[in-house]
Amino acid sequence: MASEQQLQAKRPVSAVMAGPYGHPFHPILVTVPIGAWVASLVFDIASLVVDDPGFLARGSMWLIAVGVLGALAAATVGFLDLLAIPPGTRAFRTGLVHMTLNLLVTGAYTGAFFWRHAAGTSGSVGAGMLALSAVSIALLGVSGFLGGKLAYRYGVRVADEATQAEGYEPPAPPRPGGTGPSR
Repeated sequence: MASEQQLQAKRPVSAVMAGPYGHPFHPILVTVPIGAWVASLVFDIASLVVDDPGFLARGSMWLIAVGVLGALAAATVGFLDLLAIPPGTRAFRTGLVHMTLNLLVTGAYTGAFFWRHAAGTSGSVGAGMLALSAVSIALLGVSGFLGGKLAYRYGVRVADEATQAEGYEPPAPPRPGGTGPSR
């Protein structure tokens, strides 16, 4: 049986802002910065091997900007999810580390955007910029692992087992003489 603290962490603080029960918005929104930042790293690497790297460097810079904006949206609803977790628990501490790493990564990418904007984007991406992106992606991976731990191990914002059981019930038999289930 789930404890009161576990049940609290499954319910949204604000269903309108963070998503309804069983459908949190945070996991949906994190795909934007993750995808944009991984693509920017691919563009960075590709800029080192093509004859005209400017378009890749510019694309990478704008992908970083898209990722920062997406991270801010994901952080807003992620913070609401953190507020649902009872303080003093292992899940709450994991959430704080997850949030801190994400804020560090977002800050690094914000700095990277302004660095690239100031440096110009006519040539390939420099070694320092590439290193910052690679380290940021590695930190994002660690943070993502912790986010997965929050959802899949601790069940934060995941429907309780009784609700999940609905997906494992066999379908109702068809009604006699009808075409649909008897329910």
